[in-house]
Amino acid sequence: MSDTTTDNSTRTGDDQDLGAAGSQLSTAPVEDSPSPDLPSLGVIGWARWFWRQLTSMRVALLLLLLLSLAAIPGSLIPQTGINEAQVADFRERHDVLAPVYDKLGLFNVYSSVWFSAIYILLFVSLIGCIVPRTWQFVGQLRGRPPGAPRRLTRLPAHTTWRTSADPEEVREAALALLRKRRFRAHAVGDAVAAEKGYLRELGNLAFHLALIVMLIAFAWGQLFKSEGNKIVVEGDGFSNTLTQYDDFKSGNLFTNDDLEPFSFDVEEFTGTYERTGPNRGTPRTYETEVTYTEGADGEEKNALIKVNKPLEIGDAKVYLVSHGYAPVVTVRDGKGEIVYQDAVPLLPLDNNVTSNGVVKVLDGYRNPQGKKEQLGFQAFFVPTFGGSASGTMLSQFPALDYPVLALNAYHGDLKADSGIPQSVYQMDKTKMMEFEDADGELLKKLLTPGETMTLPGGAGSITFEKDIKEWAGFQVVQEPGGGWALGGALAAIGGLAASLFVQRRRVWVRAVRGDDGVTVVEMAGLGRSESAKVPEELGDLAGTLYERAPGVPDPEPDGTPEPDGAPEPDGTPPEDPGAPGASGTTTSTDTDSQAVPAEGAEQQ
Repeated sequence: MSDTTTDNSTRTGDDQDLGAAGSQLSTAPVEDSPSPDLPSLGVIGWARWFWRQLTSMRVALLLLLLLSLAAIPGSLIPQTGINEAQVADFRERHDVLAPVYDKLGLFNVYSSVWFSAIYILLFVSLIGCIVPRTWQFVGQLRGRPPGAPRRLTRLPAHTTWRTSADPEEVREAALALLRKRRFRAHAVGDAVAAEKGYLRELGNLAFHLALIVMLIAFAWGQLFKSEGNKIVVEGDGFSNTLTQYDDFKSGNLFTNDDLEPFSFDVEEFTGTYERTGPNRGTPRTYETEVTYTEGADGEEKNALIKVNKPLEIGDAKVYLVSHGYAPVVTVRDGKGEIVYQDAVPLLPLDNNVTSNGVVKVLDGYRNPQGKKEQLGFQAFFVPTFGGSASGTMLSQFPALDYPVLALNAYHGDLKADSGIPQSVYQMDKTKMMEFEDADGELLKKLLTPGETMTLPGGAGSITFEKDIKEWAGFQVVQEPGGGWALGGALAAIGGLAASLFVQRRRVWVRAVRGDDGVTVVEMAGLGRSESAKVPEELGDLAGTLYERAPGVPDPEPDGTPEPDGAPEPDGTPPEDPGAPGASGTTTSTDTDSQAVPAEGAEQQ
């Protein structure tokens, strides 16, 4: 009877040949040993060599690293598909770098030739690597564990003992034990072969398949995605059509027909803020009540959109991304007729919602001489005014505690009919003239709700109404590959965990009758890589099997066995000489045998 042994010495010559026992513990391709005299490859040979290199694991990892490095410029340099204004500003500030970045495609990294080349090569490499490995793994699942090697004592972990049980009884007990421990086991000749840990290779294959799914999802999302922004004032609505967006961008294969059909009305925006403490002014509540319909004749439904809690309609998600105020103003001409009355959304400038914008009166106004003109008012708004003593138009708090509207007045031509798009927050003053006060200065005035600023010369007036509305900024996103990308990421994590923490291993149990008529039991284990788990598991299995096939003492040199149970000289009870792990037993009866390291067996 011997200990469970884990001898890691190397093998040489023919001793390294374990046959099928040491093969196919992994589906990883085996690299050929270099030969000193290589013949000319030729075109087909070079093509095969290139394909093998491309589909090797090291090249796939290298391409994955290159893809990660190639994505860095996309996060550091402004991209035309994300913010064209920042790209234009970068071009103005960097006369030398901008042309270089243009030639390298750094302003549009994810659509550049070099990024696409890395992406496609990685995609092909993963597919070329995973398909043959999957096919080989399926073949292993359909087959059976290979038979035991001729000399089990050459394996990294092995043990042996003698028992009075018949070999058939030992093999039957070993087969039942291994199957109970969830091994795939079957009897082969005078031994039982078992294998376990297929989840490792399954996890490895799942990880690579998940990477392919993530790559497809990423490409699909980039080609068919759309993203648009829209500001909607309380009481107004939005319909998901291209003309309704304030700004819109999409993927190369996206069409207008891909827009999800829906519409919604903003009923009310609610925002509350911290009043005291170090977080004063920080939003506590940020939500918008909307009524929406799906399709042209859908039923009206109510929803509450919060930050990071979007409204999901089909493939579209409606996010609440911004908020501001829209003072209601009324503009009258010299005769007192209303020529403009509406809520004017203003753009926030700071966390306390100090805002600015423009009131544009494009149609319906005539000056005191009866000539058609356009009016423009530069507007500054603070929800909480600090008082005239503060000397600045900066809000002190984001809530409507003390709203004040400051206006500057102009008249002339706003150039709205020039065909050049204009921002709703800016005014082209090249053909506009200032309204002047009694001192000849630009006409300007601070208004509280309900107050009116009168234009000089009977030109009319503008009133800051008591009704102050709020607006909500929405971002509508359609990215069809998002769910697949998330599923692929979760599958990749699970597959990677399985491939790291599960070990593929094999166990063999041989029971044969010796020359003296006593059954000799040999057990051995082989793992995918060196690990303490294989000998520990083998020792546990050997201990359990030993209980069913207990050992007998080894014969003395003169051929007479010592009486079983004889006490030791010091009076202590004797240990079982046949139990696995008992002291005083030999490791192997083969004097020239050497243990086989797992990696060495893997290469055979």
